[in-house]
Amino acid sequence: MRAFIALVVILYLVGVGVELAPTISSKWNSGTASELSASVWQELPGALAWPVTLYHRMMDAPPVKP
Repeated sequence: MRAFIALVVILYLVGVGVELAPTISSKWNSGTASELSASVWQELPGALAWPVTLYHRMMDAPPVKP
């Protein structure tokens, strides 16, 4: 059971990283560290909700922005 929970947590964190990747790659070389952290902080709520967004994409329902 511990291994299953660890697998779920790892998959969730990988999904968060995938959702934040475009933001990080666009600001990595072009902006300052404070701009990078501000844009990551701004995108973090949407990245943490990636399972809900994926579900809405699969069901062809528009996701609700917080």
